[in-house]
Amino acid sequence: MHKIAEQYISDFLQQLKVEKRASEHTLKSYQRDLRRLAEFCDINELSIWADLSHEWVLKHIATRHRNGIGSTSLQRELSAIRSFYLFLMKAGLATENPAQHVKAPKQPRKLPKTMDVDQVAGLLDAGANSVLESRDVAMFELFYSSGLRLSELSALNLVDIDLQERQLDVLHGKGDKSRRLPIGKKAIKAIQQWLAVRPSKSANEQAVFTSARGTRLGNRSIQLRLKQWCIKKGVAESVHPHMLRHSFATHLLEASQDLRSVQELLGHENISTTQIYTNLDFQHLAAVYDQAHPRAKKTD
Repeated sequence: MHKIAEQYISDFLQQLKVEKRASEHTLKSYQRDLRRLAEFCDINELSIWADLSHEWVLKHIATRHRNGIGSTSLQRELSAIRSFYLFLMKAGLATENPAQHVKAPKQPRKLPKTMDVDQVAGLLDAGANSVLESRDVAMFELFYSSGLRLSELSALNLVDIDLQERQLDVLHGKGDKSRRLPIGKKAIKAIQQWLAVRPSKSANEQAVFTSARGTRLGNRSIQLRLKQWCIKKGVAESVHPHMLRHSFATHLLEASQDLRSVQELLGHENISTTQIYTNLDFQHLAAVYDQAHPRAKKTD
């Protein structure tokens, strides 16, 4: 490209630094992305920025993708190009933004790691030998029983659980959305056992799951307790709370084939999020749950 065209990149980066107060990391990334675009223009004999069309940007991104560049990096490159062309258009050096409607290839979604039913049973039926382990079993059962997120379980209060009706309320789920969930028989029993030995220090604490000091158990503590439980019980695989949620979704979906119900139970806003595991009222959800969930069936 002409040297004057190259200079525009420097001018753009200077504006980002001074007016937009962009971070050093952003500046270096944008500089690298735009230098690469300039090289592409040189190869294709495009001498000024106004020569770069929508089709040329598509070709540039497609070439980068074929060379193994991931979706996230390509999205950043497109963002750099769009921002650069907004700068050029304001300066009267381009009439359109050629990257405006170009999208990076979608990142393939990684399947979440899950456990099979027997692995879950082995983990949850290992037996508690102390008050704190009784609490831990109740937490782990509830993760798998109701598909709770880690933050939802730690935020759970005593008033949110109705053991007689076998249900609980998530009042502030993701996006501050609430939902009602059924609780399986195994989880009910584990919670009852925990509440029977819940330390008196916790009397004034509204949280369902409390520490030895009587305070609400935090996310990190719950994660560590699950990790320690797996080590103590000889579970080779590294299990984290979200794996129990993934297993809940996978096992329920395999048994029921009811994608919409699983979406409701997980609290997913879009069904596309739930589809990675392969429109209803609470009673129907509970019926699907009772029939399908391996630890919810009403057997003695």
